[in-house]
Amino acid sequence: MKRGEATVTFIEPTRYPEKLSSLFYAVSLSDRIILVVDELSATFGECVMMLQCAGKSDGYLILKNYISPDQIAPLITGTMLEHYEVLEEDMIGLREKMIAISVKQTAHQKAHESVGKGVVPVDGHFHVKGVGVVVLDSVAQGCIKKHETVKVLPTSTTAQIRSIQKHDDDAEFVVTGDRVGLALKNIASKDLDRGFVLTTIPQYSMPRPSMGKLSW
Repeated sequence: MKRGEATVTFIEPTRYPEKLSSLFYAVSLSDRIILVVDELSATFGECVMMLQCAGKSDGYLILKNYISPDQIAPLITGTMLEHYEVLEEDMIGLREKMIAISVKQTAHQKAHESVGKGVVPVDGHFHVKGVGVVVLDSVAQGCIKKHETVKVLPTSTTAQIRSIQKHDDDAEFVVTGDRVGLALKNIASKDLDRGFVLTTIPQYSMPRPSMGKLSW
């Protein structure tokens, strides 16, 4: 979704619970979480554990099938989900809420666009004839600008940003939360893999999930 320069991308783990990795990637890429609870099952427990391990403290709960906040309270006490806001199942209202957050966040980021180096994890990558290697994902932190040189972690390789697209529009720079396509110079597609990180931070270290504190 897009309103002006503000954008919202929803990521759904469509292959979960068949593949736990689908849930992991969706959670890892997300800035905020919307957890729909339609039954209190092992799947719900896995989601709670995944969100806790990933440190996702900003989120919302949508309760279905007459599940009440009192029913899930004992299951999420002591976790980050304890502080999630409970929302009604109103997709139009949810869309407007997410857009409003993005508009405010984008205005703040534009005012500070030169502050903070950028981090972009690699979700997908491929070679485009006449363009070169293109990387797809969302900006996890800071700002990435056209023509900047990025480190390709965990390797010692560097690459240059040839061009940037944000929701299929050309852009000079992108900031936290933007879903982007980055065309790279001086690197081949075979030298990349899903989970690699592009960054302009000189001493950036790739984060590792923490189990945190759980209380059941």
